[in-house]
Amino acid sequence: MIKGDESDKALPGRGQADPARLPRAASGPRPTSGAGRSRAKKGGLSAAAILGFTAAAVTLVLDQATKLYTLFVYDLPVKEPVELAPFVNLIVVWNRGISYGLFQQNSDFGRWVLIAVSILAAIGLSLWIRRAAGRVLALSLGLIVGGALGNVIDRLAYGAVFDFIQLHVGSWSWYVFNVADAAIVAGVFGLLYDSFVLDRQRTR
Repeated sequence: MIKGDESDKALPGRGQADPARLPRAASGPRPTSGAGRSRAKKGGLSAAAILGFTAAAVTLVLDQATKLYTLFVYDLPVKEPVELAPFVNLIVVWNRGISYGLFQQNSDFGRWVLIAVSILAAIGLSLWIRRAAGRVLALSLGLIVGGALGNVIDRLAYGAVFDFIQLHVGSWSWYVFNVADAAIVAGVFGLLYDSFVLDRQRTR
């Protein structure tokens, strides 16, 4: 047993570590873990965030491609109405409101307000995607962002949103919508599912 007054004395060859025998890891920064390297290579985005932004990009491209083809290649304004199925028609509707014709705006001021609100919402949801941990949540947010930006492009280019898919039963017609509208609705349902089903499972 070492006495208290002798414990601080350095004995020759003892009590002092030889620097040459120190482990290499102690003299430098620790290597980055595999997960850290993976996140760094991906620009700091998680797999869920990448899925969300991919969904937004695919939705935006698909929405604009279908609109451009229907308007300028298929020339729907000349051929309408076109019956695709007993309950699905293609018609031309210029929507000056939000999705599914709600909150119609007939002035330029109202149009620019909708554009500004949609862009701000897309930015806010994009920031949410970056922090999203769940894939369902990120995917749902991405669908909404892509749909919102798709309709913003319409308002900037045409002054209104181009809707062309009509669901109906006999003479009763439901809303006329487009790919962006369908993506937004799917995204909202995804958010509800994540909040009321998956979130409860995570907290158990």
